[in-house]
Amino acid sequence: MRVLVVSGIWPPDVGGPASHAPDVASFLVERGHVVHVLTTASAEPAAQRYPVTWLSRRLPKGVLHVRTGLEIARLARDAEVVYTTGMFGRSAGGASLARRPYVLKLTADPAFERARRRGMIGGDVDQFQRARVGPGIRALRIARDAELRNAAHVFTPSAYLRELAIGWGVDAARVSVLPNPSPTLPTLLPRDELRRSLSMNGPTVAFAGRLTAQKSLEVALAAVEAVPGVSLVIAGDGDERARLEAAAGERVRFIGPQPRERVVELFAAADASILSSSWENFPHTVVEALAVGTPVIATTTGGVGEIVTDGDNGLLVPPGDAAALAGAIERYFADDALRERLRSRARPSVERFAPARVFGGLEATLERVAAE
Repeated sequence: MRVLVVSGIWPPDVGGPASHAPDVASFLVERGHVVHVLTTASAEPAAQRYPVTWLSRRLPKGVLHVRTGLEIARLARDAEVVYTTGMFGRSAGGASLARRPYVLKLTADPAFERARRRGMIGGDVDQFQRARVGPGIRALRIARDAELRNAAHVFTPSAYLRELAIGWGVDAARVSVLPNPSPTLPTLLPRDELRRSLSMNGPTVAFAGRLTAQKSLEVALAAVEAVPGVSLVIAGDGDERARLEAAAGERVRFIGPQPRERVVELFAAADASILSSSWENFPHTVVEALAVGTPVIATTTGGVGEIVTDGDNGLLVPPGDAAALAGAIERYFADDALRERLRSRARPSVERFAPARVFGGLEATLERVAAE
């Protein structure tokens, strides 16, 4: 099978698609398939076992969009199926020009994300579904629905997002849940050594990801500030970083964007992972933390509850409630028995997300679509 993988971001970028797309490409190559990747980047990506074509983000936005769509069309002619994890409009257009089917990995509501980036709307994903909107946002919804309905198949990481997609008019038979897989873990140093390498002293929670409005990290900052003696280490970058650094207390450290292996080490060293998001789907970092045996203290938003079970492998609180998040952090560190129980359940709770199982399902769907 010949597959064109399309991703808007790629390592060293931070974010779920930058982890997912390379993992998929490597899995398919190992299975004997021919893979070509198309992405956008700020600099030439590192060499891989498969070709990676990239377009510079320094191009003017309109030029970049047109160039990307045309490049997808060119490369898709040599593929049997296109698998896209982002740039859905350009992927749909390019695949159509090349007369090739495309399979789409949906990680959020594209209309909501586009409206947020353009400053057209506030609130969260659920509020967006119910909101009465003007012609600009209606146009974004129409574009989203067309991109999804024309896909040969749509994958969502969570049942929560699958229900949203069906509500937008996508045929339920062509939408299935493909959870984010647990990572292939590197050989980890003893936890004490990892903590020293990351300058961790005392009770510590960790966050890794994009520093954007979605993550509501100001809630995490306020929660940590309210619990004496607990520190927070933040890995990642984004447009909220400067504001967050200015608001952070002395027990918060920002260590910038880190390679995926270092993020896994960060979670292994920390006492708990923290996620204060206002909206989410199925965060890679939650699975990564649990895979190394680290419980997650998170908000009950989107598909998070499909990974984290309150009192089993983590603690859950309502989104936007800094006092509730502080209470969960305080409870976690005050109760030794609770902490040990959550740690003992963390790793087994994500065994169902083994990469071979998850990517095997993806491979089967791509093969079916390519053969149709």
